[in-house]
Amino acid sequence: MIDAIYGFLQGLGYGHPLHPPLTHLPMGLVIASFVFAVLSLLISQRALLQTAYHCTVLALLALVPTAVTGLMDWAYRYGSSMDSFILAKMVLAPLLFVVLLVALWQYRAGASPGRMLLLYAIASACAAGLGFSGGELVYGG
Repeated sequence: MIDAIYGFLQGLGYGHPLHPPLTHLPMGLVIASFVFAVLSLLISQRALLQTAYHCTVLALLALVPTAVTGLMDWAYRYGSSMDSFILAKMVLAPLLFVVLLVALWQYRAGASPGRMLLLYAIASACAAGLGFSGGELVYGG
C-alpha cells in the first residue's frame, strides 16, 4: 500500500519524502508553546498560557500525520532499517505525544505556570531531539 501511495505521487511529479514538509508544524508549535509559557511568566500574563495551550492542541493534532508519514518514509526510503537515530525518533515521538497530552491535562486541571513551563520545556527538548535525529539521518554526521 505504501508503494502505491508513493507511486501515485511520483506519477503526479512529486518524488520527495512526505514527512519533512509536515515536521515544521508540530515542532514549531511545540517551541511556540514553550515561548508563550516563558513570556507568561516574565510579564505575568496568564492569558499567554492559554495561547500555549492552543499551540499544544494544534501540535498534538499535527503530530499524528507527521509521525505516520515519518513511518511511511522510513519503510519506503530506508527499508525499515534500524539505527540509533531511528531508534531515538521511535522513542522521542511517542514521548512527545505523551508529554503534550499531560500538558493539556495539567493546563485543564489548573496547573501553575511554572509546571506548564516545565512540561513545555520537556516537550521542546523532545522536539529538538527529533529534529537533530532527523537531520543526522538525512545529512549525516
